[in-house]
Amino acid sequence: MTLPFEIALEPLTLGLLVAVAFLAGFIDAIAGGGGLLTLPALLTAGLPPHLVLGTNKLCATFGSATASFTFYRRRLFDPGRWWRALLATAVGALFGAWLAHLMPASWLNLMLPVVVFGCALYLLFQRKPREATGDSQAPLGRHRQWPQGLSLGFYDGVAGPGTGAFWTVSTLMLYPLDLLKASGVARSMNFVSNSVALGVFIVAGQVAWVLGIGMGLALMAGAYLGARTAIHGGARFIRPVFILVVLALSLRLAWQHWVGAA
Repeated sequence: MTLPFEIALEPLTLGLLVAVAFLAGFIDAIAGGGGLLTLPALLTAGLPPHLVLGTNKLCATFGSATASFTFYRRRLFDPGRWWRALLATAVGALFGAWLAHLMPASWLNLMLPVVVFGCALYLLFQRKPREATGDSQAPLGRHRQWPQGLSLGFYDGVAGPGTGAFWTVSTLMLYPLDLLKASGVARSMNFVSNSVALGVFIVAGQVAWVLGIGMGLALMAGAYLGARTAIHGGARFIRPVFILVVLALSLRLAWQHWVGAA
């Protein structure tokens, strides 16, 4: 079967998207939020929005799988204590991705730039929540896991930018965990929602496999290098510059689809 992505991109565009994925992985390891870069980059390259969402999920799954396995191996995430959130996240992502699949492309073209822009603004002005001082092994609120997982899983299925940050912040606010364990929860839940949403887009035939795998491998390489790059004050400088670039890309896309299409 011939899929739509096989006809589209020139070698230069492919190379630029792979480079963007590498940069996103590098920035994410240093300052966080790198996933915000790949979605507008794919949209800017002119791919149809459903194909953008599916390909971006494939790319993101590489990074979230690596990160979640690392936290699990270092015993910073216990699936047994979080099975309700894992299940809720999977269910939410399934419905969110299916809704995104059913949306007309014109709606997605209008929605995605606004979502990315709003998430970038949030991350730019976000204040770090105060970490809990209690026992990090204290019993977790069972009933909190369901609404948290359903809502954030649904959001990640529909769009996804900033999901990791939303998981980290909400987990610090809801549970007696330190930042490291909250990050472990965020990365693991992000992997679940990415994987489930990717499955929906695979069934729908909306994944550019060669591009997505290439970007995913580049993202992993960038994250590997970024995690081992020690630059004093680097995050303080890189994060705002990166988010301003994302804001500029989002404004360009919004102008293209909101004003240019009028």
